[in-house]
Amino acid sequence: MSAAGGTISLLIGAVLLRLTFTGTYSRYVRVGMGPWLAMAGLAVFMLGLATLLRALRRPSAAGADAHDHDHGADRVGWLLLAPIAALLLVAPPTLGSYGVGRGATVDVRAGAPVFDDLRANGEPVHMTLLEFGQRAFERGGASFNGAEVELTGFVAETEQGGFELARYQIACCAADATPVVVRVTGVFGDIPPRDRWVTVTGVFQVGGDLVPRLAATTVLAIAPPNDPYE
Repeated sequence: MSAAGGTISLLIGAVLLRLTFTGTYSRYVRVGMGPWLAMAGLAVFMLGLATLLRALRRPSAAGADAHDHDHGADRVGWLLLAPIAALLLVAPPTLGSYGVGRGATVDVRAGAPVFDDLRANGEPVHMTLLEFGQRAFERGGASFNGAEVELTGFVAETEQGGFELARYQIACCAADATPVVVRVTGVFGDIPPRDRWVTVTGVFQVGGDLVPRLAATTVLAIAPPNDPYE
């Protein structure tokens, strides 16, 4: 492998290590994959370093054909450094509102389990958007039993008096992400802008058709969570 190949491997390993140790990797893969990503980044980094050092120590008296071949390969390889260096400096953001409604969404009605009824004891019950949707379509939302719930997600779309709250479900990485959407109603005052992360407290509202509804009592803007996916 040439000096260009070694440098590229070195930078790829550095990118993986940076994403892991800064926690940025959680934008793209499940949090539990962090240790494996760190080990892979370290292995690629060491491989690239060893390759680069070997290429720099290689005798210059190589054959003309080999020299021409390596020189051409190097010129192509160096072109890959720009996007890799860009990733080392700037990490792409997590998935947001742009992808909601532009592809497949999670069908919360499929295979919904039977839920126990919640207790309306004055304390809101924190749950995922997926569970909220499953409860909404299971027995017509009877399992909510009038209890307040608390949902966290980002604003996908705004409308008069409310907005769509969304959060992505992933199996392993952002490439297979599909959004779960809840329509929040009864919001007074300013509507949060798109892509703003919020925690909404409210009660289930009947009549959501394909998108379950939550009648909001409070809407609190929050910082993006470390793990943006459900």
